Amino acid sequence: MELQRQLKLVTEQRNIPKSSPMPEFPMKEWSVKIYMLDMAGNEHPANCFTKVTYNLHPSFEDKTHQTFTEPPFTCTNEGWGEFEMSIDLFTTEKGGKHTVFHDLNFQSASYEILQEVSFKNPSQALQSILSETGPVPNEDESKAATKARKATDLKKKKATWDFEKMADALRVLDEEQLLHVIQMIHDHKSEDTYYKNDIENGEFTVDLFTLPDHLAKMLWDFMLELKLVP
Repeated sequence: MELQRQLKLVTEQRNIPKSSPMPEFPMKEWSVKIYMLDMAGNEHPANCFTKVTYNLHPSFEDKTHQTFTEPPFTCTNEGWGEFEMSIDLFTTEKGGKHTVFHDLNFQSASYEILQEVSFKNPSQALQSILSETGPVPNEDESKAATKARKATDLKKKKATWDFEKMADALRVLDEEQLLHVIQMIHDHKSEDTYYKNDIENGEFTVDLFTLPDHLAKMLWDFMLELKLVP
């Protein structure tokens, strides 16, 4: 399951009566706030994130990395220069770090930027929070969508590679050629690739339909080179 949501970054800035190290550039006080948007464009607290870290220009020295834990994660600072910052947004999920980039500029007193973030396989707790800003498919719908996607991918593979001819070719390889194929599969497989190498009994099994496209092409080209497929 993968859910898409939109963030809105709101930047505000104003001149302040402080001396600037660059006389031609007045000192500014600026702030950035982060909100989630629902399907209608309404603002919501970005409470799907537990903390947000703003990575500012190195000239901020010991304040270059600033972390906030409460929505709207307001980051307020003073300075005279414009720069691009990266913003790390964290959820409680494993690997739940999202990074967006934001251009801080002083062209207008206030401006808004929209950013899209993706949540892959969110937990039930995170799904509950995300349901406040958009649809969340139930478990059956998610499984059905995954099954349909895999079926579509399988049809595409069948149309691209003739796996029956590839399987026939694998059966006539000599030992050296077979070892080369096994090594290719081992080095280029994906997490969805199913294969079993039973060294003790001298048997090797692979489900060709689970090969990633780049590996299927490598095997097909190898069979072509051996003139085992048309």
